[in-house]
Amino acid sequence: MRIVSGQFKGRRITAPKKLPVRPTTDMAKEALFNILNNQYYLDDISVLDLFSGTGNISYEFASRGTEQIIAVDQDHGCIKFINETATSFEMDIQTIKSDVFKFLEKTKQQHTIIFADPPYEFTVEEFSKIPELIFTNSLLETDGLLIVEHSKYTDLSQATNYSHSKSYGGNTFSFFKNEPSDEEE
Repeated sequence: MRIVSGQFKGRRITAPKKLPVRPTTDMAKEALFNILNNQYYLDDISVLDLFSGTGNISYEFASRGTEQIIAVDQDHGCIKFINETATSFEMDIQTIKSDVFKFLEKTKQQHTIIFADPPYEFTVEEFSKIPELIFTNSLLETDGLLIVEHSKYTDLSQATNYSHSKSYGGNTFSFFKNEPSDEEE
């Protein structure tokens, strides 16, 4: 895998083969960041990277100037790899070793962008629990965006605050936004 753009553009990152991961493809990652670059100043936001795996998405944000990045994964090897890579690139990425669902139930910190890349074999119910917890616990800033990566065979259109999806090859990103309250309309 490589960093697609920003300060570290073109840098290759090779994760240990023993990590239980499936990194986002470079093509899908580039398309996603083209969308995000048109909506946000990436150096002005805070990012929560859930099921962060190799840290692929966190590095991409850091390369583009994002300074507030938290990567959460329950695998010790993944967290160790992210810490080592972030240190070697001098990226400020905070890591948390935790089950993502337990983390979402306890944290109170809001973020501009929350990216989740859970295992593709999750059920629709497991995928849907992610936006449910995020919106129930008000973890997304008012104009923030939740992005859930999943297989093109998974349909999340019935999940809480679903907005739309974009597919790139076998990868699909579903986007979720805060719904305006009645007072705001």
